[in-house]
Amino acid sequence: MRTSIFFAALSLLLSPLEHSVHAPLACADCHQDGTKKVNCTLCHSDIGEEHKAGAHRVGVSEEIDYPTNCSDCHGTHDILPKTDKKAPTYHANIPNLCKQCHLSVFSHFILSTHGQLWKEGVENAPVCTTCHTAHQIRNVGSKEFRTELTEECGKCHEDKAPTYKDTFHGQATSIGFVVAAKCSDCHTAHLNLPASDPDSSVNPNNLMVTCGRCHPQANKNFIEYDPHPDTHNKTKSPLLYYVSNFMFWLLAAVFLFFGIHTLLWLQRVVVAIRRNEIQRKWSEETWIVRFDRHQRLTHILIIISFLGLAATGIPLKYHAALWAKTVSALFGGVEVARYFHRLFAVITGCYVAYHLYYLVKKVFTKKTLPELVGKGTIVPGWQDAVDLFENIKWFLYLGDRPKIGRWSYWEKFDYFAIFWGIPVIGLSGLVLWFPEFFTRFLPGSVINLAMIIHSEEALLAMGFIFIFHFFHTHLRPESFPLDTVMFTGRIPLERFKEERPEEYEQLVKNGKLEEKLIGPPTEGMKTFAKVFGFGALATGVILIVCIFVAFFTQ
Repeated sequence: MRTSIFFAALSLLLSPLEHSVHAPLACADCHQDGTKKVNCTLCHSDIGEEHKAGAHRVGVSEEIDYPTNCSDCHGTHDILPKTDKKAPTYHANIPNLCKQCHLSVFSHFILSTHGQLWKEGVENAPVCTTCHTAHQIRNVGSKEFRTELTEECGKCHEDKAPTYKDTFHGQATSIGFVVAAKCSDCHTAHLNLPASDPDSSVNPNNLMVTCGRCHPQANKNFIEYDPHPDTHNKTKSPLLYYVSNFMFWLLAAVFLFFGIHTLLWLQRVVVAIRRNEIQRKWSEETWIVRFDRHQRLTHILIIISFLGLAATGIPLKYHAALWAKTVSALFGGVEVARYFHRLFAVITGCYVAYHLYYLVKKVFTKKTLPELVGKGTIVPGWQDAVDLFENIKWFLYLGDRPKIGRWSYWEKFDYFAIFWGIPVIGLSGLVLWFPEFFTRFLPGSVINLAMIIHSEEALLAMGFIFIFHFFHTHLRPESFPLDTVMFTGRIPLERFKEERPEEYEQLVKNGKLEEKLIGPPTEGMKTFAKVFGFGALATGVILIVCIFVAFFTQ
């Protein structure tokens, strides 16, 4: 009697095993020490390592309140492959399995868009493991989970992920900024509903609360901001479409013109040097003042602020590039780099104010208005068009090199590009810095416009400075590898006569040449010029290489 009872019990115990994936195994293969304790990692070491690293791990120190073992999800003797519809780990059965421990989450999930798809029996409907994986389940508050959340959501929402990545939220997330708004911050993690649903967190009537979690001063205009701006969709966002296209063609036109200009110049100068038409070494016995102290100081501030803004800004612009996180990390990551970016912006505002003060003082205290707007000044005139035409003729071996005065046409372009660029970049940057303030009297769409304008104008400025300005000033063969004139303010008279013949003739004619003569730069000035100059030049070259790598690989 006892024997029959024993075998009956054993039969009931073993019957599930017959249909399990472990059917070929003997009891002793799992229960090696003769106890109930089972070590699944003997066969599943890879999964064991994943489980150990996940939030469901069984910690040695028992720090986990509710550790999850393999059998809690897979069963014990009746383990079925996940492809079997009867298996608790079958895709369609996952929510019912997980709700045993996560009932409150399930109550939200079942009401959500994802849950409704699952409930309707859609084959590939999102379930718990779709977002959280099966074994290496990460803590949802961890940096790894939050920064990779966009990629996870983007696997299904391919139309929304790219537009999200075009915003600060998406760019900052890509390079590791944990607190930037992620998909779940706006749409919620489990109770995600369409915007048309009154209970949806992204319903227009609920956006004040949703946005207010991160932007407590959000207002009605602020919530008009589009977190998924599509600059390619003329129907949805016509203003963004046209502004984006304008910025693109502006950049293309400038780069095309100066690209051709630079290539023609380069080949002509190489030929001119080989023909001994242009010198590379000049007598340093006599020097002349080219730039005063104000101009040198202003230029140094421009270099510091511009390089700083570029280095802290382009990791966001090219957030998907391999180097983006590295460059951002040099400034402490996005968390710290954004404050450096604003500091360099403040420096920009300071040198602009200083330069305007200098101009006003020169006009009203020294009565030098003719020097600022007359012939040979920084203000563009008809002669600049003539010089451009003559220079192109020289590039093409059709004429002599034009006589350049105090300021060349390319230097004037540099100067007034700042007067165009700083207000455009500065104002758009202020909108991005203080969005709640500006949306008190402007529509929220201005934030989207500011993002496009700030990004594209900055790219235009960086590209122009790091390629064309560097060539005009330092990298053309007669100046290579560095022109120290702006840093010392002094230039050999012999070189001055060759490069600025019109200005030299004017000084001689007016009897003012002697006033401009000065001694050679001190050793300290030379050292500073080389260290600071080469440092700035190298930084700019590295940044433009990074931009080109990102541009051609993304």
